[in-house]
Amino acid sequence: MSLWRWLAFWRPPCLCRRVLITLVSDEATALQGVLWSSRGAWFTLKDAAVLKARTPPAALDGEVVIHRRNIAFFQVLPE
Repeated sequence: MSLWRWLAFWRPPCLCRRVLITLVSDEATALQGVLWSSRGAWFTLKDAAVLKARTPPAALDGEVVIHRRNIAFFQVLPE
């Protein structure tokens, strides 16, 4: 086991990785960004963008905070 993995044993495996989150809504809406933190039922994304069907991605300023009940599907993207 590498030293970095041993020092970061407390960190969830998808933290600080690029993720795609599909939201629970009537439209096909998703968020893409870096999962910065997960505290309880709240997820924080940095460098986020909104992905909607038939439109180009729209970058968001700052951080995005999402509650777990608003998430339909959560996917960790390959590096």
